[in-house]
Amino acid sequence: MKPWIMGLVMLLMGPAQAVCPAWSPARAGQEIALLQGQIARWNEAYWRQGASEVSDDVYDQLAARLAQWQRCFGAGPPESGTLSPLNGTLRHPVAHTGVRKLADERAVKQWMQGKTGLWVQPKVDGVAVTLVYRDGLLYQAISRGDGLAGEDWTPQARRIPSLPKRVQGALANSVLQGEIFLRAEGHVQQQMGGMNARAKVAGLLMRRGQDTPLSMLSLFIWAWPDGPTAMSERLRLLAESGFELAQRYSHPLARAQDAVDWRARWVTTPLPFATDGIVLRTDKEPAGVQWQPTKGSWVAAWKYSPVGQVAQVNGIRFAIGRSGKVSVVATLEPVLLDDKWVRRVNVGSVSRWRGLDFTVGDQLLVSLAGQGIPRLDRVVWRGLDRTKPEPPTGEYHSLTCYFLTDSCRAQFLARLGWLSSPQALNFPGMGESAWRRLMIAQPFSHLFSWLELTVAELKATPGMTPERAGMLWHRFDMARRQPFRQWVRALGVPLPEAALRASGDASWRQLIARDELSWQTLPGVGWEKARSLVAFLHHPTIVSLAAKLRALGVAGFD
Repeated sequence: MKPWIMGLVMLLMGPAQAVCPAWSPARAGQEIALLQGQIARWNEAYWRQGASEVSDDVYDQLAARLAQWQRCFGAGPPESGTLSPLNGTLRHPVAHTGVRKLADERAVKQWMQGKTGLWVQPKVDGVAVTLVYRDGLLYQAISRGDGLAGEDWTPQARRIPSLPKRVQGALANSVLQGEIFLRAEGHVQQQMGGMNARAKVAGLLMRRGQDTPLSMLSLFIWAWPDGPTAMSERLRLLAESGFELAQRYSHPLARAQDAVDWRARWVTTPLPFATDGIVLRTDKEPAGVQWQPTKGSWVAAWKYSPVGQVAQVNGIRFAIGRSGKVSVVATLEPVLLDDKWVRRVNVGSVSRWRGLDFTVGDQLLVSLAGQGIPRLDRVVWRGLDRTKPEPPTGEYHSLTCYFLTDSCRAQFLARLGWLSSPQALNFPGMGESAWRRLMIAQPFSHLFSWLELTVAELKATPGMTPERAGMLWHRFDMARRQPFRQWVRALGVPLPEAALRASGDASWRQLIARDELSWQTLPGVGWEKARSLVAFLHHPTIVSLAAKLRALGVAGFD
């Protein structure tokens, strides 16, 4: 986490995030102050305790959100992005500049223009540190802190076996900056993610006591202020003194495509550490006395695309499925995940939504699950307004809403959507929206009212061409002669597919003649399922629908 990111956050923001909230000035001031206070607390925890309470991706995106709100309502950023050092902290001999973050390949090309002697390195995921060597001995190790001063980590650093305690030659009196990381041989970033590596490292280093095991820690040096002019010479001398990783993972950069290639390679190949992007740097650096936090123009980072994106909740709606289950769907301010714009996410049950405790205006972390399906990972920020919509009232279950009423419209439409699917009667193009338009124009009283429609009535439906009306009527009429098994599915009989195939029943008469013992002879049907099947098939609603299908000439119901 880097507080100075506030001046660069527009690089992280997509076009969809530019919408300003419809808040009054008073509400805007309260929301901004609330989020600003949280970010300040995260900064303090990171600077002073070395604790990463949220991931870098979430922090950066919420910092971007805060900057957006500040622009929307004319609120300036905080006066200072730093904290006053605590007693006992040490000033860095050379300030930590941090790195400018580049959004994409285009930004990389722009940054590279006019620069020579370029190099690329992996952006190692750990905690930043300054090492000070005097007369060949490790004199100080200072946590990054606010870039100007940090905690004294010298005792901890001396217990890291892989960190050289003695150096010679040009390094004997030197200042080095680098990343203390958690060794993870064979780590493939794309498969394994960040492993919360930064927080683990910080936790180990913040512990007091001589028994803390630090053998799993190592160091990647990424800067030698006032060191040799040539990067290749710097890397050679570092490697000879025991800092060999910098030489192994630093490569000359001739064009932007090289950066693209290394970024793609390092995210998919085994490395000894977790990474969150690549770092680009120039051979030439100013003198160390000129280094200042946020002022490192000679170094930049291109981070990997976050696995998840923070998305604002724009609305909450409730969907009733054909079985009567009520689920919650959050509509989102669009965010781009991989190459897919995500505008909504399925939350699950009402009880899960209530447990997550989010409403319109809150911020969710969403990612893509298998087959590119949006997934809600967690709530990352809650605003001041806790007003929430009320879920649908009334009881919905597997035997409700076969007949259309005002309160049944949602479940009724879900049933129509199911019966027109390939698993049931297969009416291509007749999704819920198409059924909704047809229901507005034509009278529907029960689930199979469409069998009663004439060609003329279909032609009279707004937006329905004569050709489409004729084709749709033909499909409806042919459905009467579909196999009985398809009609059992369309009716929503809660019968396992294996049992339906094994039954061999070809008529409604055979189906309702089965008792509980008979049902239990079929695969996937136990005692409880058998009892529910008998109750379902003999329920007055289903008996009435079966009679209608018989009257409408549907095969198997005569």
